[in-house]
Amino acid sequence: MSDKGNQTPGPAFDDAFGQEFVKLLQWRRDVRHFKRDPLPSELVEELLALTDLSPSVGNSQPWRFVMIEEPSLRSAIYEDFKCANSEALNGYKGDKAALYANLKLSGLDDAPVHIAVYCDEAPAQGRGLGRQTMPETLRYSVVSAIHTLWLAARTRGVGLGWVSILHPDKLQSLIQVPDNWSFVAYLCLGYPTVESDTPELQQVGWQERTPWQTRVYKNKVS
Repeated sequence: MSDKGNQTPGPAFDDAFGQEFVKLLQWRRDVRHFKRDPLPSELVEELLALTDLSPSVGNSQPWRFVMIEEPSLRSAIYEDFKCANSEALNGYKGDKAALYANLKLSGLDDAPVHIAVYCDEAPAQGRGLGRQTMPETLRYSVVSAIHTLWLAARTRGVGLGWVSILHPDKLQSLIQVPDNWSFVAYLCLGYPTVESDTPELQQVGWQERTPWQTRVYKNKVS
């Protein structure tokens, strides 16, 4: 027998909140330029607690956050970034190569907080619900959690940068984690030196954003 009639009504979000939410989405940026000021530990804990409210397939909560604090490990990861970045540069020619060479593509040298994010590919939690035919939904859940962290950080004046120019296999050897954990992201957190509602890659002329309508399709039934 259902007890839905006894449930507490959900909150009503007014127009003012809706406008603030749009502003949050517009000002959530991938930050590369950080102040070196440390983040209070209680603030980092608060952000991770908010992140844990994210949705996950089968309520599995497969995200695993590894705080990278050892200077020598950070240095090794930074060296891998520089290697991967050099390899990526070789894939561009002419003006694009020159533009790429001047892009700041990580905040690894300044950000006070580094977090390696993994997906537990075999979590006991969730009991396999919802992922029998699509096990990749575990990693999708982790990405959803990262986005939650991104938004939560912005509401506290904290910037987040996702560093994707890395060799996952190299990081797997550098960071000691269980074999059934898959690397998903390397994140930098800190107070941004500058803020903008325009993506940095758009500001420097790398890529303009295109209208949302260009990415929506309708399935036509003949």
